[in-house]
Amino acid sequence: MIEWLKSNDALGTVNRGNACESGLCTLCRADCKGKCETWQSCLVGRKLLYPRDYPKTTAGSANQTAPGLGYHALRIQGYAYGSHGLNEGLTSNPDDCVFPNVNLETSFGNEIKTKCRVPMMTGALGSTFIAAHYWDSFAVGAALSGIPIVVGENVVGVDKEAVLENGRIVSAPELDRRIDTYMRYYDGFGAIIVQMNVEDTRNGVAEYIINKYGDNVIIELKWGQGAKDIGGEIQVSSIEYAKFLKDRGYVVDPNPYDKLVQNAYESRAVKSFARHSRLGATDISSSEDVHKGFLESIAYLRKLGYKRISLKTGAYGMEALALAIRCAADGGLDLLTIDGAGGGTGMSPWNMMDHWGVPALALHAKAYEYCKILESTGKKVPDIAFAGGFAREDHLFKSIALGAPFTKLACLGRAPMISGFLGSNIEGVFKPEKRASLHGNWDELPPSVKAVGTYPEEIFAGWENVKDKVGADEMGNIPFGAIAMYGYVDKVACGLQQFMAGARKFRLSEITRDDIMAVNRETAEETGIQYMTDSQSEKAVSILKG
Repeated sequence: MIEWLKSNDALGTVNRGNACESGLCTLCRADCKGKCETWQSCLVGRKLLYPRDYPKTTAGSANQTAPGLGYHALRIQGYAYGSHGLNEGLTSNPDDCVFPNVNLETSFGNEIKTKCRVPMMTGALGSTFIAAHYWDSFAVGAALSGIPIVVGENVVGVDKEAVLENGRIVSAPELDRRIDTYMRYYDGFGAIIVQMNVEDTRNGVAEYIINKYGDNVIIELKWGQGAKDIGGEIQVSSIEYAKFLKDRGYVVDPNPYDKLVQNAYESRAVKSFARHSRLGATDISSSEDVHKGFLESIAYLRKLGYKRISLKTGAYGMEALALAIRCAADGGLDLLTIDGAGGGTGMSPWNMMDHWGVPALALHAKAYEYCKILESTGKKVPDIAFAGGFAREDHLFKSIALGAPFTKLACLGRAPMISGFLGSNIEGVFKPEKRASLHGNWDELPPSVKAVGTYPEEIFAGWENVKDKVGADEMGNIPFGAIAMYGYVDKVACGLQQFMAGARKFRLSEITRDDIMAVNRETAEETGIQYMTDSQSEKAVSILKG
């Protein structure tokens, strides 16, 4: 088993807990005082692309070769000549071929194109209390950055204020808040995507949204995610809330209506209850029937008025992967997100995260292979987003290259959420009267933040950019967490521009699978990406013999 480094002396970053491939801790805490790479990026932005303490230091890489199968075992090519994909009006002159001129804009969609400023989107932020507590930071930050955000499953079902009549939604204040917060700052780049699972479908989420918001929202069907192969979970500590959720139709464990459980709750032996969603498609026994039922569901959503529809699938085996790609293609879907094992933003069972499903790189490599097969039949391949443990700019480049030309963006789950935690903690220090509503956890700034600055404009590298974007009068309405996310996205975007400039690709559509290489034979065999010294070897020999 690979052990990831918990600290990076060159950047001055360190993980509080066990590190994983993304650079995040395996357990990310809302009250964390720092300072992993993503945490630091939320404050200092693109400055974290470079080693610290210049000009007192020199720095050298500790990560040149890597064992095992994973995105860590891919490296990015650089080229000594040429330039590709420059914007109109630019030339191959070295004065134009600079990394700030790399165009990161992307789009996805079938008939209607959804534009994004940066090729990334958030993971699904649904019924978890983390998502609810920090939503303003997540939504405003995503809107200002011009990237899509996903409202996850069960938001209506867990909302005590939501009104259902005859099992159908009449009023959904929390869902409305989620959508309205994003749309307030939406400027044509990005999108808000709302997921539906079994309970959401029964509750009439699709009908409610189309009637209130029209086609401004992308509706997403959900087959699963990389964290688990059962429905979503949250944990509640109130037995009355547990009863409410069970009455809403959820599976609640242990059963809050069981007399023995009630007695155990009274004696404090039972302190919490897990709310579970249902498995989908349990009444279907063949892939043919799945395909048929899926297309019927899409036809119904089209009839309701949805012009943009997406699908999220998880780390299932090869049959389900192929089925998702085929269904997305035949349904004319706008986006298919393929999520590899084993991360999560909710309360996924830990050993399930560790031991279930196909890891991201292997799943994504096979997805590319299946997309090529589908393309060979003459069918239009849907636009793809890869997900599964991404946090940095190299992850974006590698995932887009691995699935090129089908991959249009990468989906990041836990990493952008750190900005909400950190920003709210800082804002709570400066606005103690709002600390509780902000869900801030600090009474004072910790040394890790004071090392950056002592007042907001100094602490957040993205402050002036956000102020310029929204105006000075509006700045008081912007959550600090949104400013933190803007800084984080800016760091990732700048880093991606630099990687692309080195690869001489000044537009995302120019990135190909040849722009990455495998550092071990196992990864080369699994992905079809050439081993590093095999890559370009034929051209090298021809130069020598020419």
